Amino acid sequence: MITTDFVPGSPCWLDLGAPDVSAAGDFYSAVLGWEFAPMEGSDGAFGLATSGGRTAAGIGLLTERGARSAWMIYFFTPDVHETAASVLRAGGTVRVEPQDADGWASVAQFTDPQGGQFAAWTPGRARGLEATDDPGALCWTELYTTDASAALAFYETVFGWQREDMKMPGGGGETYTIVTPAGQPAERMHGGVLQVPPEQLSLSRGLPSWHPVFTVSDCDAAAATVRTKGGEVLMGPSDAPGIGRMAVCADGAGADFVLMTPAEASAA
Repeated sequence: MITTDFVPGSPCWLDLGAPDVSAAGDFYSAVLGWEFAPMEGSDGAFGLATSGGRTAAGIGLLTERGARSAWMIYFFTPDVHETAASVLRAGGTVRVEPQDADGWASVAQFTDPQGGQFAAWTPGRARGLEATDDPGALCWTELYTTDASAALAFYETVFGWQREDMKMPGGGGETYTIVTPAGQPAERMHGGVLQVPPEQLSLSRGLPSWHPVFTVSDCDAAAATVRTKGGEVLMGPSDAPGIGRMAVCADGAGADFVLMTPAEASAA
C-alpha cells in the first residue's frame, strides 16, 4: 500500500503533463471525483487536484516539443542530487537537472536505461501527496518495460527496492515483480514491474512506461465515465483474483492510467 509516511524509494507525488490543463482537470474530476483548481500565478498552466480536501495530484501544461501526454511518478529521496548521481552511475540519464520547485520541493526527472521516465522528490514546504489509497487517490504504480531484469537491477541500484516475483493469473507464464521500499515490510509494497513486448507499448511509442493506479469505489461506473468524457477503456473492467476489479484506460490526450476497486471493496 502507498502511504503518506514516505520513505526513500516510495512514491510520493505524481503529476500529468497535458496539452489542455483545464480539460484534463475536468476529465479526472469526473472520473475520480477530484476538485481541481489552477494555482495562483500560474496563468492556468498548472493546478492541483484534491480528493476529500487533500492533495491528490498535479496537472501541468505539456511544453516539451514532441512529448506525449503522460503521468510522471515521483519517488521520495532525502537528497535529489545524490539520486541524480546514482541514476548516472547506474546507466540512466538526467532529463531535468535537480531544481527547486518554488520551495515546494527539490525535484529532478530521469530516464532509465530502457527509456522509462520517472522523477525524484526531496520535500520542501510540501512533503508530497496528502491523499493515497482512498477512492480518488493513487494506490499503486506500475512499470511496463521491454526488459524487466535490467529495469529491476537499475531501480534497485538507485532506490534499493526489495522485490518479490509472482506468476500472472491465466497460465501464460508471465512474471509480475512486486517492489517494496528498502527495509520495509511486505504491506508497504508500492508497485509492480511487468515485461511486455514493444508492440504492447503503443501509447508510449514502444518505450517503457510508468503509470499510476487509482482507487475507485466502483470500477465499472468510473470506466463508463472515462468513455463519456472522451477517454478510452483499453482493457476491462475485469477481475484480478484477490486483487480487485480493474480497467486500463487512457484520457482524451492519450495518457494511460488504471482504475481499481480493491477486492474487499468489490465484495462489499
